[in-house]
Amino acid sequence: MHGETNVPLQMTSIIIGVEDLARSRKFYGDGLGCTIAQDHPNFVSFNLGDGSSSLALYQWEAAAEDAGVASEGIGFRGVSFHHIVPSREVDELIGRAAAADGHLWKVASPS
Repeated sequence: MHGETNVPLQMTSIIIGVEDLARSRKFYGDGLGCTIAQDHPNFVSFNLGDGSSSLALYQWEAAAEDAGVASEGIGFRGVSFHHIVPSREVDELIGRAAAADGHLWKVASPS
C-alpha cells in the first residue's frame, strides 16, 4: 500500500435488522423525527441530514437471508447507537420516542 493516499472512512449507511419493521419505522420516523428516504416491504431508510450517514432498517429474517447467515440469536450484540441532544431537548425527545412505541431501558442522566 505504498504510495497510496489515505482516504478517511465514511459510512454512507448504517443498516440494522429489526423484527418489527412497521414498529421500528414508527419509532425512528415519528419518535425521533427521521425523514423517510425509501420505503419498501422489507426495508426502510431514513435521511439523517447533511453530513450524516443514512440509517436503514431491514426486516430481521430478510437481512439474515441477504447476508447468508442464520437469523437465530438473542441478547446484546456488542453494538449500540447514540443520539446525543442538548439537555433541554431530552424530555421532549424521550416523550416522542415513548409515544412511538419506544421502550426506555435506562433513564437519561445529566452530563
